[in-house]
Amino acid sequence: MLNEIDLSRVDLNLLVLFDTVREAGHVGRAAEQLHLSASAVSHGLGRLRRLLNDPLFIRNPKGVVPTERAMQLAGPIADVLARARSVLASAEPFDPARSTRRFTIGAPDGISAVLLPRLLDQLRDRAPGVDIGVRQLMPAPGEYAPERAWRSAFTDLETRAMDIAVLPFGEVPPRFHAGSLYEEDFVVVVATGHPFARSVTLDRFCEMRHLVVSGSGDAHGFVDQVLAEHGRERRIALTVPNFMFALSIVAETDLVCALPRRFAAMHAARFGIVNLEAPLPMGRFQLHAVTPKAALMDAGLKWLFELLCTCAKRRHARRKP
Repeated sequence: MLNEIDLSRVDLNLLVLFDTVREAGHVGRAAEQLHLSASAVSHGLGRLRRLLNDPLFIRNPKGVVPTERAMQLAGPIADVLARARSVLASAEPFDPARSTRRFTIGAPDGISAVLLPRLLDQLRDRAPGVDIGVRQLMPAPGEYAPERAWRSAFTDLETRAMDIAVLPFGEVPPRFHAGSLYEEDFVVVVATGHPFARSVTLDRFCEMRHLVVSGSGDAHGFVDQVLAEHGRERRIALTVPNFMFALSIVAETDLVCALPRRFAAMHAARFGIVNLEAPLPMGRFQLHAVTPKAALMDAGLKWLFELLCTCAKRRHARRKP
């Protein structure tokens, strides 16, 4: 058991090595990031394998993949490292004006496109050296329970593959913290001049050829669930992997698509599209910023998390009728 191990005889740098190899998926790339030789990383992995009594990583043609045991350890090790970094960072308070850190935020592109402009404005003025990376998040295909549809996002947060995730629900596991951003719903978008805009009825909606945003190509979305509850169905003529691509296709075709209201409003004039109220209720959902509670001990991440929530609420208040 862990409390029987003499930590003074364990090199805790091995946990950093484990985390880097897992994230890089390649011993050579991990060695470059750690400024070590590949043989030194391999030697360290050997020591860690003996310590944890598991192969941890299996070689494949593209690099290495974690074993099941390594995946189980990834979250706890990331938590230990986050706490250690927080302790060390506390020696010098986080100063956004002087920081040169890079943070990663995950969100569907229909959401990140709404949040980023104001956040970037604030960073330019208050933290000009801070950089942001954005990851595209999409729900798991065929999953409609939120905790299952977005489970990969929770895994990425725990392994520190990203710092903050923006998700369309707030009932998160106890080890995570959720901050409210704004409420969203969907509208139906069509190209300017589309005949559907002259008569928006449920019958005509079902007759149209539809475009669905799906990262996996699964031609079934939440709108189909809503239609099924009313005994209706539609034809999915095309799926595309993100909302911005959907806008460009809708603008040039006769396809119709359901998109987040604020995202569609931001880009309607630029793409030449018309936003229409849906002919049936599609529901509303609350967006939340989510991060591990342990990660909030990092003063820099806590500052960014609070700034993101503030930016979203101010933008929403400005647009609210």
